[in-house]
Amino acid sequence: MYNTCGAHSVICFVLYSPSVSDNQCNLNFPAGKFLNSPNPTKEITISNMAQIINGKAIAQEVRTQLAHELKEMEAAGYPKPHLTAVIVGEDPASEKYVANKMVACREVGISSETKRLPASTTQEELLQLIADLNKDPQVTGILVQLPVPEHINERTICNAVDVDKDVDGFNEVNIGRTALDMEANIPATPLGVKRLLEHMKIETLGRNAVVVGRSKNVSLPMAILLHADGKYATKAMDATVTICHRYTPPKELARHCRQADIIVVAVGKPGLITKDMVKPGACVIDVGINRIKDESTGQFKLVGDVDFEEVRQVAGHITPVPGGVGPMTVAMLMHNTLKAARKQFDDRKSS
Repeated sequence: MYNTCGAHSVICFVLYSPSVSDNQCNLNFPAGKFLNSPNPTKEITISNMAQIINGKAIAQEVRTQLAHELKEMEAAGYPKPHLTAVIVGEDPASEKYVANKMVACREVGISSETKRLPASTTQEELLQLIADLNKDPQVTGILVQLPVPEHINERTICNAVDVDKDVDGFNEVNIGRTALDMEANIPATPLGVKRLLEHMKIETLGRNAVVVGRSKNVSLPMAILLHADGKYATKAMDATVTICHRYTPPKELARHCRQADIIVVAVGKPGLITKDMVKPGACVIDVGINRIKDESTGQFKLVGDVDFEEVRQVAGHITPVPGGVGPMTVAMLMHNTLKAARKQFDDRKSS
C-alpha cells in the first residue's frame, strides 16, 4: 500500500490485493471505492474513526518500567519508597481513587499506607498529621486526597506538604517551578497527558492546542506543559496554547476548538465538546470524569466531557472515559513517588 496524503485526506493511492482481507485494510482514510484497483468491482471499506488512546495499557507499561527501575534503585542501595495517603471524610470516589493508587504501589513495589480521618477533623489536626509525616524519614511521599471537607482550606493543606514529598505536585513551590520550567514534581494528571501524547507520537511543536478549563491543579499546569520550551527541565511541548473556561462564550469556545490540533478538556460537564467543534484529525484528550444515569439501562456510568461516540468520527486520536487519562494519572503518581524517594536519599547522602 502506498499513501501520499495521511489520515483524513481526500486523495489517496492504495494498491489493493484481493488476497488481503478487507478487515485488515484499516488505514484511517475516508471510506470509498477505488475503481482503478485490480478488482474494480470490489468496494474497499476504510474506517475514518479516531484511534482510541488506550491509557490503561500505556499506564501498565509505565508501571512495569517503574517496577524494574525500583529494583535497580534498591540494588544500588536506595531504601524502598513509602507513600502515605490521607483521606478526610467518607467520600466513596476518594476511597476508590486511593484504593487504585495503593494497588499501583503494590505492583511497582512501593510501600504504602492510607490514613483515614473523620469528616469532623479540624484543619489544625490535619496540618499536625502532615507535619508529622513531613518529619518522618521513612515516609518519602505524601498525598492528601482531594477534595477535603469545606471547613478545610485546600490550598493551605497542599502547601503544608513538604515540597520534596509532594508527589501530587500541588504545593505552590512545585507549581511555580513547573511554570518556570525548573525541576519539579509535576502534577500527575498533566504529566500523564504529556506522556500519552509522547507515546502516541502526537506532534506538538508549533501546533495549536486548546485547554478547556482553568483549575490550578490540572488545567493550568497542563497549559504550561503544552506551551513551555522543550529544551528545559520540564521537557515541554512547544505548542501555541489557548485557555478557555466558563466565561468563554460558547461560540468562541467552538471557534477556538475548531482551530486546535490538540484539545484537552477538564471541566466536569458531560458532552461539552461535540463533533462540530473538532477539526478533522485533531487529538482530543478527555480529562473529565462524570457519573451520569444511563436512561436505557437505569444504571450509572462514567463519561467524560467529550461526546465520545460523535467526536471519534472526526478526531484523529481520542481518549476514552474510563480507561484514558485516569490510569495515567496513577502511573505518573508512581513516577513522582520514585523520583521523590531518589532525591531525598541523594540529598541525605550529600549533606
